[in-house]
Amino acid sequence: MGPWRFVLWFGTVSLLADVVYEGARSITGPLLASLGASALVVGVVTGAGEAAALVLRLVSGPLADRTRRFWGLSIAGYALTVVSVPLLGVAGALWAACVLVVAERVGKAVRSPAKDTLLSYATAATGRGRGFAVHEAMDQIGALAGPLLVAGVLALTGTDYGPALGVLAVPGIAVLLLLLRLRARVPDPEAYERAATAAASAPVDDRNGRLPRAFWTYAGFTAATTTGFATFGVLSYHLVERHLLTAAWVPVLYAAAMAVDAVAALVTGWLYDRIGPRVLVALPVLTAAVVAMAFTGSVAIAVAGSLVWGAAMGIQESTLRATVADLVPRGRRATAYGLFAGVVGAASLAGGALTGGLYGYSIPVLITVVVAVQVLALALLAVTGARRR
Repeated sequence: MGPWRFVLWFGTVSLLADVVYEGARSITGPLLASLGASALVVGVVTGAGEAAALVLRLVSGPLADRTRRFWGLSIAGYALTVVSVPLLGVAGALWAACVLVVAERVGKAVRSPAKDTLLSYATAATGRGRGFAVHEAMDQIGALAGPLLVAGVLALTGTDYGPALGVLAVPGIAVLLLLLRLRARVPDPEAYERAATAAASAPVDDRNGRLPRAFWTYAGFTAATTTGFATFGVLSYHLVERHLLTAAWVPVLYAAAMAVDAVAALVTGWLYDRIGPRVLVALPVLTAAVVAMAFTGSVAIAVAGSLVWGAAMGIQESTLRATVADLVPRGRRATAYGLFAGVVGAASLAGGALTGGLYGYSIPVLITVVVAVQVLALALLAVTGARRR
């Protein structure tokens, strides 16, 4: 199997997995509420799940590098997710549903560093930017299809969560079958990178050495630009509270932002393979533009700002990950992806708190602070580029 076919089949796995877990996440709040959960319980459980999805990668990343069981960890993580989601539909007790919600996110933590490492091997041959971008675009198709599928089943069954989550078992089974087939066809994806770099200079496959300084500077850049990044929750809060959009139109805008996400990933991935990390200059610029546009009182400008948010998300989910693979030796890559996820998670939490807090205080102050943080991010990106060369 050629590297592009591997990327496309792995993208299909991610697409189907997103149908499963994004479908479930779209109704997690109402589902828990139907079992007697308060708003506090919903917030704590979903927050704990997101924390687990990021923090546990600090363990699963080094574990993947140490054991080299990238396929095993990927399959185990996906299996935990696709089993947990349908069981949510038959969970008759609140405590059981809460455990399953967190378990689904733990599955993501288990698989993500190993999965990104497997993908990085193939993208060494296809082009890092393009490979990760195509994967992200396919991922977003699943993120759109899953909630729509669940919404359709809920409409047909009169808001019965059992069938709506049970139908997600079908794409879940397909995920596992495809993964097992891929492992059988390509037991050693690292061969793609060995072949691609045989005649070129490439990072040394050092499994015991320290991560390069350029990686840590790049992590600093990522932390800075993510800290200034407003969450869609804050954006949608502004749109509804200022009566710019009704609540019913918010999911439609989110879907449009996800479509922009996919396009931005493809465009910046293509550019990354031609001009390198310089394309990431767009990320701090877009991050600053989001707060300047989305928090206005104009419907058109605020909606445009939300679409810019989608473009920035596309870069975050594709080209940022591609750069990690170029900065880190093969033998330390899963560890790097685990650490990188921890940095992104901490910065996302800080960014949500920063933008949410300053929004309530003063929007002009919010814009000023975010712009200043993005200037710092650009400086760190420049240092990363210099060290990379």
